[in-house]
Amino acid sequence: FQFCLVEHFYSQPLSVLCCQLGDVKKRVNSLSHNQCENIRRLPSFRRYVENQASEKQIALLTTDSYLKEITQKLLEDLHVYHEHYVSVLRCLHVFTSALPKYPLGKQIRELHCACLENQVWETEEYESSLQLARMLNKSDLVTVLQQCVEIFVSSSGKEFDKTVEKLKEFLTQFQKLEEAFQEQDVSVSSQKELQKKTDLYHLQKTLLELKESRRSKKLTKFEMLRFEVVDYIDGLVRNYLVPADHKTLHEIVYFNTASVLREHLNAAPRMALHTALNNPYWYLKNQALKSDGGSISNKVPDVCIAYKLHLECGRLINLVDWLEAFSTVVTAAEGPNADAASSDQVDDIIHARFIRAVSELELLGFIKPSKQKTDHVARLTWGGC
Repeated sequence: FQFCLVEHFYSQPLSVLCCQLGDVKKRVNSLSHNQCENIRRLPSFRRYVENQASEKQIALLTTDSYLKEITQKLLEDLHVYHEHYVSVLRCLHVFTSALPKYPLGKQIRELHCACLENQVWETEEYESSLQLARMLNKSDLVTVLQQCVEIFVSSSGKEFDKTVEKLKEFLTQFQKLEEAFQEQDVSVSSQKELQKKTDLYHLQKTLLELKESRRSKKLTKFEMLRFEVVDYIDGLVRNYLVPADHKTLHEIVYFNTASVLREHLNAAPRMALHTALNNPYWYLKNQALKSDGGSISNKVPDVCIAYKLHLECGRLINLVDWLEAFSTVVTAAEGPNADAASSDQVDDIIHARFIRAVSELELLGFIKPSKQKTDHVARLTWGGC
């Protein structure tokens, strides 16, 4: 989550508008001309412009002041959408979490992901949830409605005042049905079957039986009221749980570039290792490490010399030949009058440096010992990366 935040604010120039509702006006008015152009390039804003009248299209694309005015309004609408979305999402989760097998997921995050990806009411899981919700018994249905009332009452704003009144009206009707049922002491067999808590298999079986029986049998008042409740919740879902990518300027507050995160989290160090060993100046920024073309300088670290030499070899590398080439590169700066008395000591030092460089390459996974020839090593990478 924190990585997503960092990547969003780093890669999205308009993330400056990702703020509290009270700061929107101030930040929108402080936008520069280049930032206004960035808004005009957003795909969601382009779709919005295409649906406007020709006069408004010209003003949005040419006048920064008018663009800022519309941007402020769109961002305020986006904040309102978030508030309504969360409340209805919690209400839908209360319904779906009471169903067997949890068709839309047990956790609210699963339901949230389903709503963000596409229009949830078009999925098979949602249709299955509606069918199962139409079979809930009265006690479960009343409990769910009471929880939904608490959710909408706790939400900010007055948008859901009528919704709360409607849900309370449903609760009152269920209470009246209960009182009438107790007075008449009449039981309906199909209603008893529906009010039993059972598993998914028996619920689906009961649903199929009801479809057959309803052709010749009239629905009870409880069944009609239950259908009305489920249809009302379905209407709330269709109105308020629209996917975020259908909203204008959603790119400012939503991050959905999963491929970028995948590149960072699933690291590929091989290219970085090749760059560091083949051109150490790229990272160390030392002028002495600069090299021309494919030449090998003796100023670079020993492991870099050994790595460049191993790139010129085939599948099997002869260690003796490799050592001689390494020694030639290392001693290239020595003049013809080098001290012969210390040649043995220098050879031992070069030999030790070569062994260390080869060990480091083996540790990095570029070579491995060969079972075919004891004085050879096998090369493991190809293509120079």
